[in-house]
Amino acid sequence: MMPTTKPIALPGESLLRARGIGVRRDDRQILASVDIEVHAGEVLALVGPNGAGKSTLLSVLAGDLHAEHGTVELLGRGIQTYRPLELARRRAVLTQSNAVSFPFRVIEIVSMGRSPWLRVSDLADDQKAIVQAIEATDIEHLLHRRFTSLSGGEQARVSLARVLAQTTPIVFLDEPTAALDLRHQEDVMRLSRTLASEGRAVVVVVHDLSLAAAYANRIALLHDGRLDAVGTPHDVMTAERVGRVYGLDVQIHHLGPDARPIVLPVRD
Repeated sequence: MMPTTKPIALPGESLLRARGIGVRRDDRQILASVDIEVHAGEVLALVGPNGAGKSTLLSVLAGDLHAEHGTVELLGRGIQTYRPLELARRRAVLTQSNAVSFPFRVIEIVSMGRSPWLRVSDLADDQKAIVQAIEATDIEHLLHRRFTSLSGGEQARVSLARVLAQTTPIVFLDEPTAALDLRHQEDVMRLSRTLASEGRAVVVVVHDLSLAAAYANRIALLHDGRLDAVGTPHDVMTAERVGRVYGLDVQIHHLGPDARPIVLPVRD
């Protein structure tokens, strides 16, 4: 079971809208004129080569980074107008870094996800959300371990549990599968689909194109800071487009009942 939150929109309804997003760092254009929407009930995967701007775009959409150009509206309101606590009740963010300065126990880390709801939710609601997040991420056996003693993959799953316990309508995940083994990569993406089926929106940065295509409702392909294409996996994942963006010849195979694309590099 997953932590649940009351649906705030109908499936397909826009929860977040970004227009003309532009970001520069050290005289380098990281993002340029990016327009994108996030819909209730979907998993939106952000993919692209290293340096394409995926994590930067996710940070802008989540309200953690202010873009020099463009606007982001969350639930019809400018994202920069939200107070931090308001924002934390509407979206949760898993960053690439899972660093924790103090040796908290795992159960304490997961419980931190309930911080935005202090004095708002009942203790029973908090406990239910925490238990469901723990079960969903397969970390029951880690609860009394120190976070700093865990492997990278274990830390990633604990951090994801904290995000799930926050129970927000929108969830942002930056490379959540990077440190995980094959089974837990599948678990995380399957979890994303479950969240979306509950009416939430999940925006996830993924490097594995086949994994993204297997689980995402839509894929946004970034190239040199611009949105090269956005649409269904079938529409976006063509051999010509992927080869051009990544600078590598690829083959696209379609397997499974819904013919999801699998991307394979052409090797000698």
